[in-house]
Amino acid sequence: MPQDYFMVSSPRRGRRSPRSYGEDDRDDRGWTLLHIGARKGDLKEVKRLLDEGVDVNVAALGPKAHGVTPLHLAAKGGHLKVMDELLERGANIDARTKGACGWTLLHNDAKERKKKAVKFLIENGAFLPENINDTRFNPPTHYCPGLEWAYEEMKRIQQESNSSSGEASCSSDN
Repeated sequence: MPQDYFMVSSPRRGRRSPRSYGEDDRDDRGWTLLHIGARKGDLKEVKRLLDEGVDVNVAALGPKAHGVTPLHLAAKGGHLKVMDELLERGANIDARTKGACGWTLLHNDAKERKKKAVKFLIENGAFLPENINDTRFNPPTHYCPGLEWAYEEMKRIQQESNSSSGEASCSSDN
């Protein structure tokens, strides 16, 4: 008997068993229904699939898929509510694609200059090393020119955070 389990309803209980994907559950891009829902920004469908037990960090499979996760695709579409739901359910905000570069969501969105998504990711703790030229974590800036803006945004957010915590400490001293 094969090890892959598909969505089945139990005739006695009407309950569904946890879902694990086989080849038939993916499209020609290697995407699952969760990938498709996240890319479309279909929050209702994403919640339904997650409630059914679909892995929030499921990677797309196939030669052209590059291992993107549903969070990568939601970020690419700029679907902040879907991104928020996926993060609440345990999605890895620093998930990397497969391949030589291993780009994160932040890299992809910075390259495409999706400012709302970049800001959302930074505010939710996406990792950026201190040095923009740290090629252990970042692609070269000529591949990702929007990364410079992401660093500026990160610094601005940190300054706002520091100034608001500084104001709170000053006011508490009085």
